[in-house]
Amino acid sequence: MKIGIIGSGGIGQAFAKQVLKAGYEVIISNSRGADSLSEIVKQLHGNVKAGSVEEAVAADVIFLAVPWIHLPNVAKQISNWTNKIVIDPINPVVPPDYKIAELSGRASSEIVQEMLAGVKLVKAFNTFTPQLLSASPEEANGKRVLFYCGDDASAKAIVKTIIDKIGFAGVDTGTLKEGALLQQYPSGPLPGLNLIKL
Repeated sequence: MKIGIIGSGGIGQAFAKQVLKAGYEVIISNSRGADSLSEIVKQLHGNVKAGSVEEAVAADVIFLAVPWIHLPNVAKQISNWTNKIVIDPINPVVPPDYKIAELSGRASSEIVQEMLAGVKLVKAFNTFTPQLLSASPEEANGKRVLFYCGDDASAKAIVKTIIDKIGFAGVDTGTLKEGALLQQYPSGPLPGLNLIKL
């Protein structure tokens, strides 16, 4: 399976490190182009290469690790998102003070799903800091709990397989409407928890 990553910040790199270690093929991209990623690719090791956003979107699963404010630009960059499996680790915070964006009572992932028309969206990997996400998923004789949610059962099953293969203990929090509100930073109760399943 090939995983495309859009965004080369802390979360994008931490996720890349984990899936590469688990044996996945990775194409990583950002808004500055493949040439800007040569040092990151060198540090990551494994079956990874730098590419364009379009190349990342052509992968089997897409990890969309961009800041909330850049999401509309990325959404418009790709003409067809239909049936693409997208993992959403985005937290809806706006600089400079990083307060929560105006969501009109909805989960941020519901808005992401609307922006990427036709996508199969799974909210996951947003409750950890980059440092915790890149650390070993095994701790205290157990596995670190990683929350995920979504409306498409087949997409959730594929993401759960990735979570399992990395070594985390996946916990399904339900639909995007229910689960994403629990997982959402800073308003949900789950971000920042470091729970271990024994």
